[in-house]
Amino acid sequence: MAFDSTSTYVATDALKQAVNAAVTLQRPLLIKGEPGTGKTLLAEELARSLGTRLITWHIKSTTKAAQGLYEYDAVSRLRDSQLGVEGVQNVENYIKPGKLWEAFTADERVVLLIDEIDKADIEFPNDLLQELDRMEFHVYETGETVRARHRPIIVITSNNEKELPDAFLRRCFFHYIEFPDRETMQAIVDVHFPDIAPKLVSQALEVFFDLRQAPGLKKKPSTSELVDWLKLLMADELAREALYHRDPVKAIPPLAGALVKNEQDTQLLERLAFMMRRQGNQRR
Repeated sequence: MAFDSTSTYVATDALKQAVNAAVTLQRPLLIKGEPGTGKTLLAEELARSLGTRLITWHIKSTTKAAQGLYEYDAVSRLRDSQLGVEGVQNVENYIKPGKLWEAFTADERVVLLIDEIDKADIEFPNDLLQELDRMEFHVYETGETVRARHRPIIVITSNNEKELPDAFLRRCFFHYIEFPDRETMQAIVDVHFPDIAPKLVSQALEVFFDLRQAPGLKKKPSTSELVDWLKLLMADELAREALYHRDPVKAIPPLAGALVKNEQDTQLLERLAFMMRRQGNQRR
């Protein structure tokens, strides 16, 4: 297997190498990068390119590692035993398989996405070390051991909200998705909008990268936000014309709500524009 770009996803050479290396080593692929750079989409495209199923485990701040294995509902079993419900003697009726169980018992090799692992407690990654290493875990309530029929391809994403333990990092193949340069971004836009007007792309990319370079910006616009912005511009003729004839000293581009996501950044851009106008007036 060799992963490559698809009709809907542009992968850099470094990313392709990282995916293929992780698969060869049979190690989880740990992907970091700015939000909106396609980390989650990578797993979806990888599964699509292999013609296999994607199993996604979205991690929250309250998620525990054991939930990925299984959950035993002892409360429901106790209640049912008091009510005399049939089948209460069978503990398996009260065990809910988790995402790892689902991936391990699949009839074919699947892609397992553990999405935003850094949202969980710091002990979360360490609690999965043995299961990810051995590709098996023990179910204490039934005494059975669940083993992987086919070793899943594991993609783990992180937004760098917290550091991951060294013991966990040693077991992963790591790749950081660099923010796309203008050429790569052009290729991404072409994939999403093959019939888009070149003038619109050129103007939009110029504004987009100017915004990202604004000093002090709290949240830089991401790739996914650029795609949303272009979709809006294509649908709004007045906004397109406003972009084409935009005064360079004006801070906020048309439909900027797709790019600028908080009031602090809006105020910052307005201050920068004010300073540019004042400097221009002083030169005159």
